[in-house]
Amino acid sequence: MNLLKSENLYEEMGICKDVFQFGTEIEKCLTDRFKKIDEVVEYNQLKVISAMQKHKVSAECFASTSGYGYNDLGRDKLEEVYAACFHTEAALVRPQIACGTHALSVALSGNLRPGDELLSPVGKPYDTLEEVIGIRPSNGSLAEYGIKYRQVNLLENGEFDFYGIKNAITSKTKMVTIQRSKGYQTRPTLSVKKIEELIRFIKKIKSDIICMVDNCYGEFVETIEPTDVGADLIVGSLIKNPGGGLAPIGGYIAGKKQYVENASYRLTSPGLGKEVGASLGTMQSFYQGFFQAPVVVGGALKGAIFAANIYEKLGFKVIPDSIESRHDIIQAVEFGIPEAVIEFCKGIQAAAPVDSYVIPEPWAMPGYDSDVIMAAGTFVQGSSIELSADGPIKEPYAVYFQGGLTWYHAKLGILMSLQKLIDANIVKVPK
Repeated sequence: MNLLKSENLYEEMGICKDVFQFGTEIEKCLTDRFKKIDEVVEYNQLKVISAMQKHKVSAECFASTSGYGYNDLGRDKLEEVYAACFHTEAALVRPQIACGTHALSVALSGNLRPGDELLSPVGKPYDTLEEVIGIRPSNGSLAEYGIKYRQVNLLENGEFDFYGIKNAITSKTKMVTIQRSKGYQTRPTLSVKKIEELIRFIKKIKSDIICMVDNCYGEFVETIEPTDVGADLIVGSLIKNPGGGLAPIGGYIAGKKQYVENASYRLTSPGLGKEVGASLGTMQSFYQGFFQAPVVVGGALKGAIFAANIYEKLGFKVIPDSIESRHDIIQAVEFGIPEAVIEFCKGIQAAAPVDSYVIPEPWAMPGYDSDVIMAAGTFVQGSSIELSADGPIKEPYAVYFQGGLTWYHAKLGILMSLQKLIDANIVKVPK
């Protein structure tokens, strides 16, 4: 009876019976995968609660501060909670960090000086970081301050080019940036174990290199984080995984105390660092979002695996594929034509609780080298832990799906994306 009620409601929302039944059969085959995700969620939930209890989080921590923000109890204790959960010496968790790119920029510029070299051993970084580094010229880039950049691409099979990495490290190599997630690429996402392998190799060559991991989209996907395996810094956005869908803004930098402090002097001012920066009423949402983040990430993972199985069954290349282990929440689908990317995104937008009536279109988004389409009818603008999809309008015409504050919303989004592709005669109705 309940299934029949759900089917009727899906149909009222625009999902035809064939699409609903196709999705139901796929879902039945994923019971064991979903159970394993729930086990990881349970472990990470306990880890977060333990950190909060250890540092005696209280109702007083939710109080708002303004002005300079001196002695902000909630802010300082939240940073202790992040450090405890990620097993680091220190953390910087602030609403003044505007986004993930900003957090990365702060960590890089806070720890690099003119004449230093930055190395990416995993190929090209995410598009918006290109202007931060100076790969594409931009005002205020690291390149303008005399910081050199080197890059070693992954091998064709997605493995590290250890020979190339060894040759790229020089006496001036100060920092290594490792992007965990794939970004707008079709390479594999790096597992924490793979990151450990890479960091160990680099540290053997030059032990004082700062190893920073762009942890965006990866938090709480596994039971360990890169800082558990040797990363000196991890960096991320609060409107992705660790914000749990509640943080309205913000980012974090966690790791060794010296490097976190260096970043804080760039975020605020030399001489001030972590001592200033009012929380401005964000603390309750930061704490509560972090508390529920493991469960939200689990729902997003289920949605990603469901999407992979749906679209692989329809004959499309999906990355990761339907049975691969997961190390971030992003699911890529290669369509080969721009129309399919656009229709997919229309489906995600149509499934949103906010702005569902809006039709997304590609546009020249700042920081990217091609038009990008983004679908995100979210409670927090641009929040990609909420149901969202995006992709550059360029070959191989892949769409990148992520998020969903609940598994059921992620499921609706995927079914709606398929419905839009069927309505546009790009995909046939599955039987």
